[in-house]
Amino acid sequence: MMWIEKGGPIIWILAAYSLIGLTIIASRYLQLLFTPRNNLSVSASLWKESAEKRIVDQLSAVLRIHGHSPELRATASHLIQAEMKPLESGLKTVAVLANTAPLLGLLGTITGMIKAFQVIESAGGKVDAMALAGGIWEAMLTTGVGLSVAIPLLILLHFLESGLGRFHWRLHQAAALVLDRSESAEITSDSASAQWEAVADVL
Repeated sequence: MMWIEKGGPIIWILAAYSLIGLTIIASRYLQLLFTPRNNLSVSASLWKESAEKRIVDQLSAVLRIHGHSPELRATASHLIQAEMKPLESGLKTVAVLANTAPLLGLLGTITGMIKAFQVIESAGGKVDAMALAGGIWEAMLTTGVGLSVAIPLLILLHFLESGLGRFHWRLHQAAALVLDRSESAEITSDSASAQWEAVADVL
């Protein structure tokens, strides 16, 4: 492809940017798409195996042993972060690629323009207009490619982060089933067993 050859090595770097970024986004989107979900409006005892069920089960186990404590909410945050980490892996890399692609394209344009003006200088100012236009076209090419790489990556990253945000909210809702009931139980009793009995009716 002629335009790739004209753009030089920066075009190949931008092509690698696009391939890496799209691969990460596609893999995370598929991972999110096939992640099991449960109906949060039914009893957790009816849930199938999922991130939501793991969080509720682990929080319930902590509550049975230690009762309600300030550490329970911190434990919930830790469990949610542990579930989100695999889904968020690589997203910072995509953000870096998308934000630096236009700058890399601009760098290619600047270096191309420098070369074009060097040709003008060496020719003593007597340069064919067609040849000069061709040199400028080649220089501008990298900026165009840089923007063409960055814009789709940023749009796709936005949609993926929105989906992850909704999933993150579901995990918080699942954890709230335990946290809210345990806090209500704490008001009525300091007994760990009583707290657990108050929570167990929804689990």
